[in-house]
Formats: sequence, structure tokens, C-alpha cells
Amino acid sequence: MKKVQQHYDEVADVYDDRYDGRRGKCYHRHISDHVMRELPKGGFLLDLGCGTGLFVQRYVEEGGRAVGLDISPGMVRHGRQRCPESGFFVGTADVLPFKDATFDALASLLAFSYVPNPEAMLRECFRVLKPGGRIAVCTLSRTAFTSIVPIAYQMGVKVGLKKVGVGDFDEHYYTNAEIAELFEDAGFEDVSVSRCSFAHLNLADPVFNLARKVEPFVEEKLPYLAYNVCAAGKKPEN
Repeated sequence: MKKVQQHYDEVADVYDDRYDGRRGKCYHRHISDHVMRELPKGGFLLDLGCGTGLFVQRYVEEGGRAVGLDISPGMVRHGRQRCPESGFFVGTADVLPFKDATFDALASLLAFSYVPNPEAMLRECFRVLKPGGRIAVCTLSRTAFTSIVPIAYQMGVKVGLKKVGVGDFDEHYYTNAEIAELFEDAGFEDVSVSRCSFAHLNLADPVFNLARKVEPFVEEKLPYLAYNVCAAGKKPEN
């Protein structure tokens, strides 16, 4: 995780540039939509791997309260600037600095794949959620396309490419069955898993535009081609 922290501290000042352009906004909005529809509106949210607070901002704008936690002090600093009314904390998800049954909702966007001990993270998520609270995680899925990404990223590291998210971090790409089992073993019920995002941010413009057009069809009919997996569940009421 030290490599992940160092990388995101280095790119913290330019991280938001990744999502400022048309492609970036489309991509982040799309995966945010998948996560938002799984969470209660107007609740108290914890965003794990919150980055610069993009999802915290959206949840608050839609009527909720939120705090964020990230391993990178640089990201947390930008989150505090973006959402000064929300709390942001530096830390790791396997030991959360919050009391039992604190949150109505818990989210994580594009960070779960970096977690070295997902079982410990989900146990902590279960602990800090209120009974009946919901969790939604969007992370990297294992597909024919993503199988070559680690190799490309390793090459990028060797040539000194400085780009957000590009690095050799030993990240894990999840199948639907793998992430569903993790959620169920942690105690969550009503677990659902879907694939999302065929139009990935890193695609060249002509390819991205085509991918956007066919994205709804891919997610419905050919989900195994989608770049991300979105898993959701509920902490039992009792």
C-alpha cells in the first residue's frame, strides 16, 4: 500500500484533471450512477478511497452527509478543499477510525482493487454500518481486456510514465463470483453484482465515442466485457 500512497500523493494536484474533460466526466458520472442507485438517499455516508472527494460531493449535493477516508494525505487535502463541510481522514480501510453502527451508507469507487486484505476491509465496513445500512463498491473486473492492463502498467513504470492510476500496484481484478463471496462471507445480505463501464476513460476519442454508444447494450447483453464490477449489499436489520 506504500506504493499506492506515494503514487496518489504525487498525482494529487493533477488528479481532478483526469475527470475535468468530457470523457472523464462521462466516465465518473456513469460509475457514480451505478453506486448511487444502490445507496439510501439523504443518509450519512463513508466513502473509502475517497480521492479528492468527487463522490462525497455528489452524495452531499443529493441531500446526504458524508465523510471520506483515503490512504493519501495529498488526496485528503484536496477533498477538504472541495467539501469543507465534510470530514476527511487519512487511513486504511482495514482499521476504520469510527464507532460501530455509525453510517447509513458506505461506498468505494475504484479503490477496492488496491486493498491487500479485502476480507478485513469488509469486516470493518460491516461493523461501522448501521443495521439495515447499505454498501456499494465499484472496482476493476476481470475480463479479456483487463487481463493485459497490469502488463501495460508495468511497462509504464519502467519508462517512467507519470499518469494517474498507472503503476505496478499488485491490484486485484475481480470476477462477479469472487466479490459476491467476499460480501456474503462478511455478513452482508441481498448481495447483487453487476458489470458497468465499457467506455473506459483511457480510450482514444473515436473509440471512446463508439464505446459510449454501445455501452448500454454491453452492460445488459455482454456484461463480461465491461471494465468494472459493481457489488452491493445490506447489513441485516438484526
